[in-house]
Amino acid sequence: MASITLPILTALLCVSLTTTNNIGVFRQIEETSLDLMSKILVLEENKKKIKVGETKLEKWRNLRVDIESSRHSKQSKLCLTLLTLIVAKTHCTMATWVVGVATVVAAIFIYRLLKLLAGPSLPLPPGPRPWPIVGNLPHMGPVPHHALAGLAQTHGPLMHLRLGFVDVVVAASASVAEQFLKVHDANFSSRPPNSGAKYIAYNYQDLVFAPYGPRWRLLRKLTSLHLFSGKAMDEFRLVRQGEVGRLTRNIASSGSKAVNLGQLLNVCTTNALGRVMLGRRVFDDGDGGCDPRADEFKSMVVELMVLAGVFNIGDFVPALEWLDLQGVQAKMKKLHKRFDSFLTSIVEEHKTSKSENHQDLLTTLLSLKKSPDDGEKLTDTEIKALLMNMFTAGTDTSSSTTEWAIAELIRSPEIMARVQQELDSVVGRDRLVTELDLPHLPYLDAVIKETFRLHPSTPLSLPRVAAESCEIFGYHIPKGATLLVNVWAIARDPKEWPNPLEFKPERFLPGGEKPDVDVKGNDFEVIPFGAGRRICAGMSLGLRMVQLLTATLVHAFDWELENGLNPEKLNMDESYGLTLQRAVPLSVHPQRRLSPHVYSSSLS
Repeated sequence: MASITLPILTALLCVSLTTTNNIGVFRQIEETSLDLMSKILVLEENKKKIKVGETKLEKWRNLRVDIESSRHSKQSKLCLTLLTLIVAKTHCTMATWVVGVATVVAAIFIYRLLKLLAGPSLPLPPGPRPWPIVGNLPHMGPVPHHALAGLAQTHGPLMHLRLGFVDVVVAASASVAEQFLKVHDANFSSRPPNSGAKYIAYNYQDLVFAPYGPRWRLLRKLTSLHLFSGKAMDEFRLVRQGEVGRLTRNIASSGSKAVNLGQLLNVCTTNALGRVMLGRRVFDDGDGGCDPRADEFKSMVVELMVLAGVFNIGDFVPALEWLDLQGVQAKMKKLHKRFDSFLTSIVEEHKTSKSENHQDLLTTLLSLKKSPDDGEKLTDTEIKALLMNMFTAGTDTSSSTTEWAIAELIRSPEIMARVQQELDSVVGRDRLVTELDLPHLPYLDAVIKETFRLHPSTPLSLPRVAAESCEIFGYHIPKGATLLVNVWAIARDPKEWPNPLEFKPERFLPGGEKPDVDVKGNDFEVIPFGAGRRICAGMSLGLRMVQLLTATLVHAFDWELENGLNPEKLNMDESYGLTLQRAVPLSVHPQRRLSPHVYSSSLS
């Protein structure tokens, strides 16, 4: 009997030691062990012709109840393992029920002692029951931030999911997000492994996905100093205003034709960033703002965001990674080649072309290739990886958010009229808006905040990973767990926002429900740029560009939808990816509303 039962039991025990929090395995061990104990007792009863009561089995069951109630404790698994192996070995060697019962008592004592020393164990956060192997991946659906928001309605704002073999915790309320991104920020400062970082972002050598450490701090310092600091923002103010002026001229020159607003905005934001980073424009906008290379670049960025937003099975079930079941890795490798070719040409052209008078970022980065300090030295790969971050995260996010803002204003004519009235009062109709005007436009600022609330550029925060296990609101967060913050759901939480689906800028004004809330990571009710150590590095630039672009477009033009479409019927569906795109691009007819000379002199 023992020769058959013992191998089965041993296999189950091996699984129990390598499977975290799997109560099904414990029940398998329990049933097998109960069967083994029963057979031991029956053999002894037959030998000694005595009646054996149920007390031994009852003790075993009581022990199982204790272990099941503390199933997250490693000590519990160890005690159960020792107990069952000792009982099995006892029968194989001594076959005495007295020793078996003594072993049970000893195991109970050891278990109680270890439990006392380890302190009280904590449960995992609640969540939906996982499927075999793939876990909760089927629950994610085609639009994960929507699916996770729905699950939070059932399981609460702090959820635990099992995606393949990976523990995932989801924060879906401001209070829970604050615990992760403020109270326990240091513990969640790195990124988990993922195929996007591996195959697209130069194998984690960029800023966005680099592990938290010296190299990440160096890249962060370089971008903060040369692009996003207060001094850098002021130095390049005229550059941004010049590119927005060119955008205004190009829109005005379209005449009665409808314009693809997102396309023009992307050219503007890319050229504005290009002049700062490279000392020159990236795309030609002389023909109404159209450049075939700009269209290709936009498609590359959108594809990157879509692929990076896919929950790739290989990331969560490593044994299946080589199969590439969704074809994601092959697409990523192909896209990486296109980006690498684009970035390599930029670097090579920069070495031979004449840039603007200021010291651009790429010149600084290239000079660090020869740095005598190894800690400050950069490789070609790191330089291209950083350029990729800036040109993807720093352009499409701003243009997409501005597109959402204009769409919301077109659907709300009363709000549009109030913004235009404020702009006419502060700026007048004889010039364009400048960045110096922005602090004097409180209603516009409220419109921008409300746009970021309803349409955060990153609906699900970039994932973080727990360096060590910790406790959040009485729940155990295991080491190595992936953290996802549902930024989209938090900003639509009815407990925080009355009528959360309504576009209502007044909620951020004095007398509204959130007059003192900002979007810079200090107030967790709305965190479009994230919060903590890994907050978006380009937040200051992104916010400034969205404010300036939206103010200029609303001030300089009246807008009508293509084909006379009723604004109430405007399609506001989302296209999911790492960033939140419109499912249908905004196609509109602009009508000038400022003095004629403004449009002819807007080119800088």
